[in-house]
Amino acid sequence: MSTYEARLAALRAQLKKEQLDGFVVPICDEHMSEYVGDYAQRLGWLTGFGGSAGSAVVLSEQAAIFTDGRYTLQVREQVDGKNWQYVGVPQTSIADWLHEYAPGGARIGYDAWVHTKGWVESATKALAAKGAELVAVKSNPIDRVWAEQPQKSVAKLIVHDTQYAGQSSAEKRAAVAEWLTANTLDSTVISALDSVAWLLNIRGSDVSNTPVALSFVLAHADGTADLFVAPEKIDDAVRAHLGNAVRLRDPSEFVPELRSMEGKRIAVDPDRAVAAIFGALHAGGAHIIEARDPTILPKAVKNPIEQSGHRAAQARDGAALSRFLHWMRETAYKGELNELSAAARLKAFREDTGMLKDLSFDTISATGPNGAHCHYKVDESTNRDIEPNSIYLVDSGGQYLDGTTDVTRTIWVGPGDPTAEMQDRFTRVLKGHIALASAVFPEGTRGAQLDSLARASLWQAGLDYAHGTGHGVGSFLAVHEGPQRIAKFAGGQAGSDEPLQAGMILSNEPGYYKSGEYGIRIENLVLVEERQIAGAEGRYFGFETLTFAPIEKNLVDVSLLNADELRWWNDYHIKVLAIVGPQLEGEALAWATEACAGLVQTNAP
Repeated sequence: MSTYEARLAALRAQLKKEQLDGFVVPICDEHMSEYVGDYAQRLGWLTGFGGSAGSAVVLSEQAAIFTDGRYTLQVREQVDGKNWQYVGVPQTSIADWLHEYAPGGARIGYDAWVHTKGWVESATKALAAKGAELVAVKSNPIDRVWAEQPQKSVAKLIVHDTQYAGQSSAEKRAAVAEWLTANTLDSTVISALDSVAWLLNIRGSDVSNTPVALSFVLAHADGTADLFVAPEKIDDAVRAHLGNAVRLRDPSEFVPELRSMEGKRIAVDPDRAVAAIFGALHAGGAHIIEARDPTILPKAVKNPIEQSGHRAAQARDGAALSRFLHWMRETAYKGELNELSAAARLKAFREDTGMLKDLSFDTISATGPNGAHCHYKVDESTNRDIEPNSIYLVDSGGQYLDGTTDVTRTIWVGPGDPTAEMQDRFTRVLKGHIALASAVFPEGTRGAQLDSLARASLWQAGLDYAHGTGHGVGSFLAVHEGPQRIAKFAGGQAGSDEPLQAGMILSNEPGYYKSGEYGIRIENLVLVEERQIAGAEGRYFGFETLTFAPIEKNLVDVSLLNADELRWWNDYHIKVLAIVGPQLEGEALAWATEACAGLVQTNAP
């Protein structure tokens, strides 16, 4: 019996002890985080799946794992199909699957601290139709059988200075208080970790690559707040920063406090607060008003200080990436590198800036067929040599005090030439990237309305990609930040219907992936800015590109670019050299000068 078969058997035995016929296992924590601490990696421990999004359902005789299109290949390589059924979402939801496979009268367990209220309601309804019921467990059964489960981090909080935040915590709390008062509310629950960090201008290191601390906040209409955080995480500097208006409370007091709010009008975000929070408030007699976390939009719309910081971080990061691209050009074709060694060298270039605090996510360092996995994660078991005459994709980013970066470059590793197909696919991705970067759109435009711009050239060849085109990015916070998103509006995907506003930062990252052969993605970050158009009727917006590093010239089929696209390429690389060039010297500068030289063609379509 393999390790994962043994773990599945242990969970089933525990469920039997608890008189449960099944259990639902998401990748999630008590804060509905995308990236979670090691202690909450229950799905990975149970199945071996290493992606950042997914769920599983374990019944006594069947088990299924649910992933979206980003992980179609990865889940099949990491999770044993003999024990698990692969289910694609959003085509099939967990509720749909339970309705089909849960036996009549079954008791299906769930942990109310890792699911939303909406999910609980839909799953309850689906099971009721089969005469089955959803049962909240007192403690997670996986925690009972996970012998070496990591402990929660006790790392200290740090102060995020106003010189980077651009606004004090007192000002942010006052704005929340004003919102509460305007809506006749007493308090709001802030449970998303990046929202807590943004509101109080604090950061932490409790989650890999995301500078947040495990904590909850109750913000009140008088501008005060209660911060529920482990006392060992607080030092005098943080205590002084928070001041008397922020009361420090032990995490054990959070649920009792929620239960003590009888008659109070409490705002809770149904998309970001777990079902257990709603349950505690309901049990205490609070009047619950479902409303979006009031920090979400202000956090997404970067103030001038944050915008300036992002530009500085991007320029610094672009130079580090350019040094890496030069190094790859000089070494990769020799066949002495692999995915892990390349990722390590890129991290070293970022560390050489002296300002890197962390990576913003695990670097996607992928060569050949591994590049066809949209969200590939390299480790010792998957590590491939970077072979001559192949495509190498690197998606990476850094966390700096003044900004968070995220950039993808696709490289041709010589010494030979790429195939005509590779050039065609790369150029179609490039055309989509340019189309989105060049977009001008009226106020009120949603990300879903722009998504097809990035896909149109691929669609013309009968091609597409199975991930969103753009996500929000934080300021020394989460690399994936809402509410804005550029993606197909399918099944009400969060953020796709959010109007874009000046000050929002998004990624621009179309791609193409040929299963078993290679992957292509070109990603820059962009800032939504207002555009002044003579005679415009209403407000219009466009994108300021923030990321500057050379794009692979050898993969471009120039004949596919029209005059406007050619002009964008040349203008972009003039800016790359102007921003990155002064930070380079010697051979790296000479390489960058050549890499940024303009493209020319005489028969632009």
